[in-house]
Formats: sequence, structure tokens, C-alpha cells
Amino acid sequence: MSQFAAQPTPALMPEELLYGVDGAIATITLNAPQRMNTISGPMLKQLTEALVRANEDPAVRVVILTGTGRAFCAGLNLEAQSKGTDNLSVGAGATPTNIDLRNTPPPVLHAMDKPVIAALNGSAAGYGLDLALGADIRVMAQSAKLAASYAKRGVLPESGGTWYLPRMLGWAKAAELIFTGRTLTSAQSLEIGLVNKVAPDGEVMGAARELAFEIAANAPLAIQAAKRMMRMAWNEPFNEHVHHVFLQLLPLMQTEDMKEGIRAFLDKREPSFKGR
Repeated sequence: MSQFAAQPTPALMPEELLYGVDGAIATITLNAPQRMNTISGPMLKQLTEALVRANEDPAVRVVILTGTGRAFCAGLNLEAQSKGTDNLSVGAGATPTNIDLRNTPPPVLHAMDKPVIAALNGSAAGYGLDLALGADIRVMAQSAKLAASYAKRGVLPESGGTWYLPRMLGWAKAAELIFTGRTLTSAQSLEIGLVNKVAPDGEVMGAARELAFEIAANAPLAIQAAKRMMRMAWNEPFNEHVHHVFLQLLPLMQTEDMKEGIRAFLDKREPSFKGR
């Protein structure tokens, strides 16, 4: 169960954010290609709700986050914010007391137990890069780029980049990327480990779905427990972590899925997991 309370979600998601479920795979699509999927205020709210919805749906085992058009996400819709036509709760009027950062996409992504694959159909910059970093796995289009251009805009990675990048790349590489505001090609992103796979343009969703179905075939409760433990392991000593892993293992040993896994192994067949 997510630590974030699900908000009521309308039956039809707004056109700028699409939500669909195919079997055990939920796909959340940023759908504002005319502005390179920059995030509006309403999109922030609906993206949060969609992530919570997918995480709490027992039928969903893997989530794919992607975009339409030539970009994954080019950041926040700062143009509308500057014109006063949108409210992102950022900018001159933002204070520590009027922003609820707990119920925005980056912390919700980080707290999700369901595996999340970012299918980077196009480039990710600024807030879009932070969103991509919040996923567990990234599949990137060959022509796409990752733009850590925060310092070139007078800001810092405000939605997870300063936390993720040093852990993913090490301090020196993360410092180089953030301080220079450098843009990385797909080949460079793959080389330093920021993405798991590069796919030809137009084939990113196919590659992401293939990986999602491979993950979804495994025991979902075990995967979710493993993700929780991986998240905790970043911030606790080894001996304490081993204790927490054992506490996660005990209830798993009582599940139908674990019994099915053992039976399938002995029968030399593929297991059929139910999430129970």
C-alpha cells in the first residue's frame, strides 16, 4: 500500500495525460506534444494521481511512463507560469509553506513499490530528466538526449536529480554533469549507466513493453518487496538491512506464489504467479 493517499480520479483522464492498462502493464503517457510534454499544473496533479492509481491497482505489476511526439518531457511549463495562465506552485510566489512536495510526482515515484520503466521516446530535460531518473529502468530512443541544463537556467535539479545522480554515477561524474549543465546523447547515457537500453527511434515502447512483460511474469509480491529493500539499502548499514530483509522474507514464505515457484521449479515448468 502506498504511503500516499489516492485522490479521486475521473473515469476519463485529461487529454494531456493518458492512462491505460493492458494485462498487468499500466502505461502513463504525457500527451502534450505541441509543447514537448512540458508539465502544466493540472498535469502535475493528474500524473501524481495516475502513479498512485497504478501502484494501488492489484492487477498492475509494472508501470511504463512515456510521452508522445518528439520529446519525453522538456521540463515544467514555465512559459505559461510566467504569463500567469498556469499555476505550478513554483516561482516567485512559492514558499516552503504553500507547496506540498510530498504529493508531487518525484516523491510518489520514489515511494512506489511497483517497478517503473521510463520509455524515453524523445529527449528529457530539467524536470523531465528528474522524472526519468525516478524510474527504476530507462529505455531511450537512439536520437533522444538527456539535458541536465539546470545551471544554464539559473536553477538546480529540484525534483530528485541531486539525490539520484550521485548515487547512480558517483560524486565526481554527477558533479561534472550538474555543474556543466551538459547534454548527453543516448550513447553517452548508456555508457555511463544512466539508461539500461537504447532502442531505435519508434521502437522504444516495444522494447519497454518486452521488458515489462518479462518482469510481470515473475512473482509480483517478491519484486515489490525487493524494490522496497533496495530503496532502504541506500540509507542503512548492512547488519540493519539484513534484519529488514528477513522481516520482508517471512511473509513472502507464506504466500501462494512462493509455493508455486517451488512447485514450478520441481516440475521443470514456467510458474504462474497470482500475486497472493
